[in-house]
Amino acid sequence: MSTHGRWTTGLLTDSGVRNASVLAALVDLLGKPIAEASALCIPTAGYGGPGGPWRFISGQSPCPMTGLGWKSVGVLELTALPSIDKERWVSWVREADALLVNGGDALYPCHWMRESGLADLLPSLRDTVYVGLSAGSMVLTPRIGEEFVGRQPPTGDDTTLGVVDFSIFPHLDSPDCPENTMAEAERWAAKINGPAYVIDAQTAIKVTDGDIEVVSEGHWKLLNPAS
Repeated sequence: MSTHGRWTTGLLTDSGVRNASVLAALVDLLGKPIAEASALCIPTAGYGGPGGPWRFISGQSPCPMTGLGWKSVGVLELTALPSIDKERWVSWVREADALLVNGGDALYPCHWMRESGLADLLPSLRDTVYVGLSAGSMVLTPRIGEEFVGRQPPTGDDTTLGVVDFSIFPHLDSPDCPENTMAEAERWAAKINGPAYVIDAQTAIKVTDGDIEVVSEGHWKLLNPAS
């Protein structure tokens, strides 16, 4: 399966970098050890969900992202960007090896990625690895499905950025999300009307030059595969 042919270097995870296979995929995308790479974390989605973003920023989240041993980790808060000189924050983004994008409410960072201008910048970031966590992964898809709408977006629907051409149903069989069963995923996918990956905490989707590879030490399934 291919993506839309735009900026597509990323690792779209369910629950962060939880195993050796996903870690190896991240290092491969970076082209260098994590200890030699700089990252910017984007915590914004956490404000749209319970708990807030502080665990994500501090590296104390149970979903490993910022605490992986990066050379440096900065914070890029999307809601603040409209009040900052654009050339300044764009330079921060371009200098980063990776963008670590928090989970929470997918439509909230989607709105602020568009509002801030980051969404328009993404296609030009050919040397930057996008690392998504749950909602941070889902924000790149065409739509998330009404089941994952946590707040009413300005657009009034469940559409997201559409950087990739597949949707994601996360947290399969998670104890924290007992409703996220395969049966529920199949009902969700029937309404998505496009390719959709169902993934669990041990799974990530690696996107490189338009090619898709599922990296998993757990369970996943592709629904509505493209013909």
